[in-house]
Amino acid sequence: MASVRFHIILFVSVLLVAGCKEKSKISFEEPPVVTNEIDSTHIADSNISIVALPDPLIYEQVEDINTGFIIPDSLVAFGKSLVGTPYLYSSSDPAKGFDCSGFITYVFNHFNIAVPRSSVDFTNVGIEIPKEVASPGDLILFTGTDSTIRIVGHMGIVESNEHGNLLFLHSTSGKAYGVTISPLKGYYEARFVKVIRVFPQTYFTMP
Repeated sequence: MASVRFHIILFVSVLLVAGCKEKSKISFEEPPVVTNEIDSTHIADSNISIVALPDPLIYEQVEDINTGFIIPDSLVAFGKSLVGTPYLYSSSDPAKGFDCSGFITYVFNHFNIAVPRSSVDFTNVGIEIPKEVASPGDLILFTGTDSTIRIVGHMGIVESNEHGNLLFLHSTSGKAYGVTISPLKGYYEARFVKVIRVFPQTYFTMP
């Protein structure tokens, strides 16, 4: 009798252990993996629009200039109205004259846009773009008079860029000795460092 009771208890115990193992298996089953991937088989039935993003380089800005809602053409037009203003080192006063960065400062400040005062401080500003796609309002940076020293020492505003003929507004201590429009050729081409874009409305207009 005791032997029968022992076997019954043993049989029930085995069933309970098996049941616990099955429950344990269910309880610890891994949940389904959730990803952010779009299942291509369902795209046709959804309202999802897949948009190709611009080149990541577009976002490689180091420092922003807040241009607000100012139109680049307006800035260029105002800059051109200052052509003939004499050159004066370390000045941003149109009554006296401009140095190169003083001219930039005065033009941008006229539209309540804050910019660095020194040309070298524009080195890491805005978005660098190929000079071939430069447009009015972009800034063009040059070395100082010694082109072998590749540090920004002069700058201007792109006035136009048609058929590869890039013209820029700047205040020069050279022959013109004041605010003038010059082509990116010869002397200035040797000193060229880069073109930077600071107006957000023109970030994605590159052909």
